[in-house]
Amino acid sequence: MNICFIGGGNMATALIGGLLGKGFSAAQITVVEINADNRARLQRDYAVRVFENLAEGVADSQVIVFAVKPQQMRVIAVQLGPLLSGQIVLSIAAGIRLTDLARWLQNQNAVFVRAMPNTPALVGAGITGLYSFPMPTQHQRESIETIISAVGSFVWMDSEEDMDAVTAISGSGPAYFFYFIEALEQAGKELGLPEQTARKLALETAFGAAKLAHDSAESPATLRERVTSKNGTTERALLSMEANNVKQHIVTAAKAAAARSLEMGDELGNAE
Repeated sequence: MNICFIGGGNMATALIGGLLGKGFSAAQITVVEINADNRARLQRDYAVRVFENLAEGVADSQVIVFAVKPQQMRVIAVQLGPLLSGQIVLSIAAGIRLTDLARWLQNQNAVFVRAMPNTPALVGAGITGLYSFPMPTQHQRESIETIISAVGSFVWMDSEEDMDAVTAISGSGPAYFFYFIEALEQAGKELGLPEQTARKLALETAFGAAKLAHDSAESPATLRERVTSKNGTTERALLSMEANNVKQHIVTAAKAAAARSLEMGDELGNAE
């Protein structure tokens, strides 16, 4: 399987590194990148084939991965359409709906895949939501999963509308956790801890709690209850959060992100 990345930014770089680590050869990967410095970096660090010209890059590739900014998608898709002949077209551009991508490409022979990865993919710990139309064959599905699993796990969606929720929960989700870590670090400093100590305590606690929740068969609610002693310090903190509706504020914030994802789909799809 030969793969062409259109765009050589952070997420493409993460996928390329992951694929090479999974046994792909550099000869199986091409990148179309207009920035000369990025081309040089990719060639130097990964020895993959790099091109400035779109036609050269997609030749002999079975999978095309759109890894450019959403605002660039329409222009590039219009150029790419005549070059396609039944490949898998996988988009990791936020907010771009597959119906719009297919319309811009003016090509009905491809299998279109929308993917929403998140930034932990940069350290091989990502989670990606996937949706495809038409329904891929088993071989095509395995090819898609091979690419995405190079940087973490994945989950398939039954409906493209679900991708707005995926964007809100996992796509934007890392920022929510970084925000909470920031708050814990600030609390530590205000309680008199040195900055580096407060940061280490916040980071390691977040990492450990996430790993425990990930590895445990018990629900997050049960794990929370187990660390919350009656009339103890944890209970006092959680009662303060409940009094300030922290949980509901988080839910409301995630819903706002989903609403924005829906708006972006409308805005980008109508852009000409």
